[in-house]
Amino acid sequence: MKLVFDRERDRYQLLRTGWQGDRRVFGALIHIDIEDGKIWIQYDSTEIGVANELTDQGIPKTDIVLAYHAPFMRQYNGFAIA
Repeated sequence: MKLVFDRERDRYQLLRTGWQGDRRVFGALIHIDIEDGKIWIQYDSTEIGVANELTDQGIPKTDIVLAYHAPFMRQYNGFAIA
């Protein structure tokens, strides 16, 4: 696992890197951006869900955008639209 932080642009990723047998593995497990005071979850492949972890820590759903949902669907997910 590798952490990638770009604090200037508020972009954060957790990457999976390495080998599974003779096959190279590389890809994002989590990608989060902070834009206009909101947490934009661009990608989340965790079982628990980053949004759930954030709300458990007291961050309101109105401050979290599930960016991997299409914009027209966000009104139904209980989190911020944008």
